[in-house]
This record gives sequence, structure tokens and C-alpha cells, in this order.
Amino acid sequence: MKRIMINHSYKVYLPLAILFVILVLMFPRMGKFNYDYKKGSPWMYEALIAQFDFPILKTDAQIQAEKGQLGSSVIPYFRYSDVVEHDQISRMENLDLKELNRVKPDILSAFNRLYGSGIISGTDAEYLPEGKSFDSNVIFVQKDRRAKKLPASEVYTVQEARDFLLLFLTEADLKCNVDSLCKNAGIYDLIQPNLLYDSQTTDLVHEESVDYVSPTAGVVTAGQLIVSNGEIITAEIEQLLDSYKAEYENSLGYNGPRIWLWLGNILLALGLVTVLFFALYYTNYRIFGQTNVYIYLLVIFFLATVLALVVEKVDPSLLYMTPFTLIALYLVAFFKKRVVLPVYILSLLPLLIFSHNGVELFVMYLVAGVVTIYFAEIFNRGWKQFITAIIVFFVLLITYTGFRLIDGISGFNDFRLILYLFIGSFLSVAGYPLIYLFERLFYLVSNNRLAELTDPNNKLLRDLAHNAPGTFQHSLQVMNLADAAARSIDADVLLVRAGALYHDIGKITNPQCFIENETLGARYHDGLTPRESAVEIIKHVSDGMALADKAKLPDIVKEFIYTHHGTTCTAYFYNRYLKEGGDPADAEDFFYKGKKPTTKEQIIVMLSDTLEAASRTLKDHSAKTISDLVENIVSSKMNEGQFEDADISLKELNIVKNVLKSYLQQVYHVRIAYPKRIQTAGRQ
Repeated sequence: MKRIMINHSYKVYLPLAILFVILVLMFPRMGKFNYDYKKGSPWMYEALIAQFDFPILKTDAQIQAEKGQLGSSVIPYFRYSDVVEHDQISRMENLDLKELNRVKPDILSAFNRLYGSGIISGTDAEYLPEGKSFDSNVIFVQKDRRAKKLPASEVYTVQEARDFLLLFLTEADLKCNVDSLCKNAGIYDLIQPNLLYDSQTTDLVHEESVDYVSPTAGVVTAGQLIVSNGEIITAEIEQLLDSYKAEYENSLGYNGPRIWLWLGNILLALGLVTVLFFALYYTNYRIFGQTNVYIYLLVIFFLATVLALVVEKVDPSLLYMTPFTLIALYLVAFFKKRVVLPVYILSLLPLLIFSHNGVELFVMYLVAGVVTIYFAEIFNRGWKQFITAIIVFFVLLITYTGFRLIDGISGFNDFRLILYLFIGSFLSVAGYPLIYLFERLFYLVSNNRLAELTDPNNKLLRDLAHNAPGTFQHSLQVMNLADAAARSIDADVLLVRAGALYHDIGKITNPQCFIENETLGARYHDGLTPRESAVEIIKHVSDGMALADKAKLPDIVKEFIYTHHGTTCTAYFYNRYLKEGGDPADAEDFFYKGKKPTTKEQIIVMLSDTLEAASRTLKDHSAKTISDLVENIVSSKMNEGQFEDADISLKELNIVKNVLKSYLQQVYHVRIAYPKRIQTAGRQ
């Protein structure tokens, strides 16, 4: 069997070149922090000195703790009222103290000092929500359209102001009972709050303060030692390293010649494209000859890369929500597993190269993708897709848990990422219908489409069953034979089943021409010459192609119509022609004008078709007879060169032969003759 080589044309290399250029332009322009570290492990590199000033970023736990503290403590907001101050001081000035008017200047001095500092009621806490309390250390005071944050100790409550007034006047030695004076003259009553509590603004400021917590907690200056060689990385050192890494990649990044950064991106893109090329070459090199299929694979790889790079740039944590397992579904819908797995793994490589948690994400989605590929065949329709989503979520969760246990049990404090994994698992279900769009855009045939075509209620199959019932039954038997053979060598089972059902669809046009549809007493070929009969028989291939075009069958299914007889001859009528003295040099009409099979699926249908028809002519169905039949037919096809273009190995061909023998032996196994029932006396 001849090996088909890659077509070295622009259709193979131009799409790869375009993908290469796009990847180079997409790859990050910033350098990566090239140190790996983990809390509890020693620092394996030389001492790390800060090259620049950078802020120490708070951990998520620290930020959440601050938010919790701010959420339970409220800083009150007060508005300064000059009306209260003016009114109360004016009343004090107009107050008649009779013989004690001489002390009025001292009292006014105390009032000016009190109102200048500010007086609050001290009873506004009762307006706070349950579980909240005022921050007793600071307050906000708005005066002249400007708000200042002041220590609470700098203002007075009403009671504190009265106490201050009493102490102030006592120290002034006024030669009178100051407390009695203030009570009897109503001076105490003139002390009123001039800082009025604003509950609405307090709530607003509190909400904003809780929502915004400073993400930094200090600064490390250039030249400061961050970690020494061999030093155990504690939580504090890990926080410093995380902060330095973030500042390095976001602000400084690569500080060498830009040409080297471009060259690095070029080499990475070239490596990815080269590996992708050889992955396709070693799994199924025929893909290079199918431009639409080839372009689709490159587009899927490109989409996965875009997802990884864009989401990483927007928010790295969102990578836990990104449904990378959907890439596996987009591949398994159109390709065999031997192609799906390597392409899927390569699609995850950008995660490994450019993401902060690249190793963790790569392993998580690799495991989840393999599980998706397996279960997609079992739960691939309707609501059952949600079962796959649930399974994928638990696989992601288990893998994520493994990494958290390595980091320490404290790693479970961010339950947001677990929620992201859950959402991402079900996004794969939401994105699954895009398969039908890809099917249209790239002229592909999905497994779902093949499954629909094998439904006996399909119009074309109903017409076959109605107009050519014998051919329909023959096609069903061929399908069963081919199904068993396809499973034995991991061929595309759905494609084989569809090809087997439609391979003889052209017999609808003239069903009586074929022996399986002949009725009693009617012999279509009586009166026809061998050449005329051969022409009528061979015509069912072109008729089948015409019907397939009208019904818009996929090209990949129409190929079975065109190849199931290959370039063989109609042996029965050809032999009659020769016996009647026909010239072998003028026997072109006795040979099919089809195409030799090129895939193992087409080989399987060709053999199953011939064997199913030939086995019906056997009078002896012993194991040896069936074995000889299979061997003779396979040898005959090989001698006629029908397998020389096909992608099937001798090992696979031998497996197929053994399966076909076993299947036919089971179909034609000897049955016990059913005897007539013996009538006994007394029973009728």
C-alpha cells in the first residue's frame, strides 16, 4: 500500500506562516519574572536585591480582614453649624447675670474655645445599624465645604463641654459658686452641639471606605535585600516576592535591548507552530490535504492562545473561569482521539508559558480535558451535557485541591476561585452550540451530524426502504458488519455507519435492476446483453452521487458512494461477456469509474459490502468456508490494486479480516430444526 506524502504547497505552509506572525504579534512585550518559589521551601537562587522601589502588596486575606474590620466600625461624619455657635454666643452675651455680669467675659471666652473646637451631642450612636459601632478615635468634620479627619479627642460632647466650662470658671477664681451660677442662670443650657451628625453622609463614606481598601502595606526601597540564598521562604518573604514579581512584570519587565525580546517571542512562536505541524503530521498527515479541516485546527489553536493571553492580561484569576475544556469539545466533535489529544495539549501550552500559575492551570485543564474527551461520547446530547459539566467541575476541583494541599491548608481561603471553576465548567455547555456554526463555516461534518444521518427516519433512507427494500436490508447488514470492523481498529465508527447506509443509495433510481430487489417472476436482465447489464449495474454509482448532491449529503459521506466499488469490474457480467467471445481489450464498460478507497473507513465499507452480498450465495456456512470467502475477497481486492492508496496497515487489515469472519460465522451459525409438536392422547 502506497504512502501518501504531504502536498508541499502554499495551502500547507501559508496558514502556518500566518499563524506564526499572529502569535509573534500577540505574545507579551514584557519580560517574565524567571524565579520559581514556594512558601516553606528554600530560595535556590543567589541573594535577590530589589532593583527598584516597589510597594508591598497586601494578600487577599489581609485585605479581607481589613474590610471586615472597616465593615464593623463606622467613622461618624459631622457638619459644622456656625448658626448654632452664633445663636448660643449671642444669647450668652445678652444674658443678664446682674451683680455677676463681671464674669461674663470669662464665660464668653470659654464658649469661644468650646465652639471653636466643636461640640457633638454624644448620643448619635443609637442611629447606627445593629452590630455596628462608632470608631471612637476619629471623626469627619465638614466646615466651609471641606471635610477633615480629626481625632475624636479634639472635640467635646455636651457633657464634656459643661465639665470644661465648670473647670475653666473655677480656675478663674470668680469668687462665687460657679456650678450654681451656671445652673440657675441657664448657662449650661446654652451649650448645644455645633457639630451636627450627618447619618446619610456617614453611611456613604462608610460604604466607600469598605469597598476601597489600600492594596499596599508599605514600600521596599531599591537596594534592599529581599531574600538570601538558602533562606526558607516564609509567608512574609513570599509576600515580598509576589509584590516584587508583580511590579517587575507590570512596570519594569524586560529592560534589555528590545530586539532580544522580539527574538525570544519569534523563537517561542516558531516552536509552537513547528510542534503543531509535526503533531498533525504524525497523527494524520491526510489533514494537510483537507484545507478546510486544516484551517479549522489552526483556528482552534489560535482561539485557545487568544483566550490564555487576553484573560491573563485582564485578570489572571479569571483563567480559572475560562472554559478551556470547550476546546476539547470543539476538537472531539470532528476528529478522532489520536488527533484531538495532541492538539488539545498544544493549545494549553500558552498557559504554561505565559500565565502566573501556568503549571497549575496547565495540569488542571489537561486532566479535565482528557476526562471531557472520554465522557463527551457518552453524554453528548441534550441535558446529558450537564452531566459532563458536573464531572469536569469535580475533576478540576480535585486537581485544584491537590495544589492547595501542597501549598498548605491556608490555600483554601479563596473560595472565589472554586466558584470560578464551577462557572467555567458550565460555560462549556453554553459554548457547545458553536460547533454547529463551525460546521457551517468550515464545511465540516460533526459526530452529531453523522448520528442524524444514520437515523432510519431520514428521508433518503425512508425512500430507500420503500423503493428498494432489499437494498435497504443489505445496507443495514453492511452497516453492522462495518461497525464491528471499525471498532476493532479504532476507525471512525459513526462515519463508517453513515457510509454503509448510503453507499448503495443510487439503487433507488432503478431498484429492479438489482437481484436483492427482484420480485417473483420478474428478471430485469433477461434479454439484455452482458454489456448492457453491466452499464445498468454500474450506473447506480453516478445515480447515487446525483441523489446525494440533491439531498446535500456531506462530501465525506458521498465518498463512500464513489469508492465502495473502486475501479473493480462487474465480475458476473464480465465473465459472461468473455464466455460469449467478447474482446478483453474492449471491456471498459464492465469496470466502475469510481475512485480507489483512500481511508480505512472506505476500505471497511468496500469489504463489508462485497462480503455481505457474497455470503448470501454460500450453501455451506462452515467456519472454513466463511474464512476462505473472506480471504479470497480481500486477496482479490488487493491484487486489483484497490488498497494501494488507502491508509490502512497490514496489521489493521488482518484484524478487520478476523472480525469479519467472526461476525459472519455468528450470523450464519447452525440452528436447531424446530420439530412438529407430538400430539398426546386426551389433548387436542
